[in-house]
Amino acid sequence: MVREHLAEMVEKGLVNPTGLISHGRGEAFDYLMGERSLEPSLVAEKAAAAYLLRAKHPVVCVNGNAAVLDPKNLIALAENIPAKLEINIFHRTEERMELLISYMESEGAKNILGRNPDSRIAGLNHDRALCTKEGIYDSDVIIVPIEDGDRAEALVSMGKIVISIDLNPLSRTSKTASVSISDEMTRALENIMRFLKEMKGNEKEISDVISNFSNNDNRKIMIERICNSLMSEFEKGEN
Repeated sequence: MVREHLAEMVEKGLVNPTGLISHGRGEAFDYLMGERSLEPSLVAEKAAAAYLLRAKHPVVCVNGNAAVLDPKNLIALAENIPAKLEINIFHRTEERMELLISYMESEGAKNILGRNPDSRIAGLNHDRALCTKEGIYDSDVIIVPIEDGDRAEALVSMGKIVISIDLNPLSRTSKTASVSISDEMTRALENIMRFLKEMKGNEKEISDVISNFSNNDNRKIMIERICNSLMSEFEKGEN
C-alpha cells in the first residue's frame, strides 16, 4: 500500500522519482529490524523528545517523502511540541513547493514555512540550502525525517541539535545527526509523541535523559542488534 501511494504521489508531482529508491533502501533495513521499534530506537526517540521539550526554537522539517508518508503525525508532532513546520526539498521547483504546502494544508497544517525562503544553510550549493530565518535558520533543535546527509552535516555545523529519522543506521545522516533514530517514520513519530506526553513538565527526567544519552553508543547497539538478528536467522538455517 505504501509503495503504491508513493508511486501515485510521484505521478502527481509531490514526490521525486529518486524518493522511491530512498524508500526502498529504508524498507530493507526495516525488514532486518523485524518491522518493529527496537530498544535502541526507543532510547533515541525518548532522547529526541527530551531535546524537543528543552528547545527554544524547535522545527519539524518536511521533505517530499515525509510529507506524503505521514502528514497527520508530522502535523501532530509539531502541534504537540509545539514547533514550526517547514518544507525543504532537494528537487525544488515553485510548482512542487506549492503542491507540497497545499497537500500539508489539506491534511490540517497551518502556517507552513518554506514558500518564501529568505536565508541559506551555509556549506550547501543546492536548493536544500534555501530556508527561512524564522524556521530552519534560527532553529536550535530540528527534526529531519528521511534526510540528506550533507544537509544534516551542515545543520550540525551550524550548532543545531539534529534529530534524524533514518532506518539505515549506517547512512551519512545517521552518522552525522545528534540523535539518530533508526525506525520507520510513523512508528518513530508516534513514539516521540508518547515520550513528549510522558515527560512534559518533568525537568529532572528531561535533563537525565539528555545527559545519559550517547548517540554513538546507541547507534552501535542498533547495528549489533541487526547483526545478531541476521546471525540468528543463519543459525536457524543451519539446524
